[in-house]
Amino acid sequence: MSTYDKEHLQLRPTDRPPRPVNKKMRLKESGGLAAGLMLTPSLIFLCICSIYPFIWIFRYIGYNYNGFVARPVGFANFTRMFSDTTFWNSVVTTFEYAFWKLIIIIPLALIMAVLLNQKLRGSSFFRGAFFMPTVIATSISGMIFTFIFATQNGILNNIMQTVGLMGTPINWLMDQGYAMEAVMILSVWAGFGNYMLYFVTGMTSISEDVYESSRIDGANAIQTFFKITLPMLSPVLKVVLMLAITGAFKDYEAIMVLTNGGPGSRTNVMFLYIFKLIFGTADNARMQIGYGALLSLMAAVIVGAVTIIYNLVAKRLDDVV
Repeated sequence: MSTYDKEHLQLRPTDRPPRPVNKKMRLKESGGLAAGLMLTPSLIFLCICSIYPFIWIFRYIGYNYNGFVARPVGFANFTRMFSDTTFWNSVVTTFEYAFWKLIIIIPLALIMAVLLNQKLRGSSFFRGAFFMPTVIATSISGMIFTFIFATQNGILNNIMQTVGLMGTPINWLMDQGYAMEAVMILSVWAGFGNYMLYFVTGMTSISEDVYESSRIDGANAIQTFFKITLPMLSPVLKVVLMLAITGAFKDYEAIMVLTNGGPGSRTNVMFLYIFKLIFGTADNARMQIGYGALLSLMAAVIVGAVTIIYNLVAKRLDDVV
């Protein structure tokens, strides 16, 4: 056989049959194996800390369970829920609390973010100072504001009396006319720094060339805010609103430390009421885990419905704009 024939009988690299690739090799080459290994711990914790407790709640909604003995009661818990005026009043209180908190905290966080984004001297210090309350434990924050709102020798009453804003001390935590305001001050102080940081982060992604163009066109600060900053910040604003809504509906720790739902039931939000049922109180040590589990599911349905409505409204607004 000639050399010419030998050379043409050899297969070119492109003519060789493809090497068989099994699924393990394909998964390894695509990085799926590494991603799966990194996600496994998170999935395990999700199942243990979220999915399993949720299934556990379903198990006891038809029982009278005190932590030791579970006695089936059929639909008695459902009947009790629909006639439980304390629970439904707590739902109304939760909506009131969430509404006023959102009305105050979102504009305040946005305004402070705009001011601190001006790259003025000391802006970094104030960012840290406003963010500091978000890392303080809720129980500590509640104790701090208990001293601030104290009737006798309280910091707030002393300041207001010194400047002449009032003559007699106000019983902030035991007066139904002021208890909700006291709780609102604490919740806004503890939370607005976190949302402010979200807004500041969103503003840093806006190109400086856009602001430069607006200044050349003669736009003032208010026009720049409403025509440039706010529209370009809308994706971040939607996320912050979502977090603020769900957070406001789930708040109860600071209220528990500050007023424990009082005076009367003026600040008794629904998750605080559920907490008292499941873990008992000083007045009623009997735990009602079965009924509390049912109310937990109802509270989750309420928060989920509010979230869905917000998403639908936000989507409609996006389509209109």
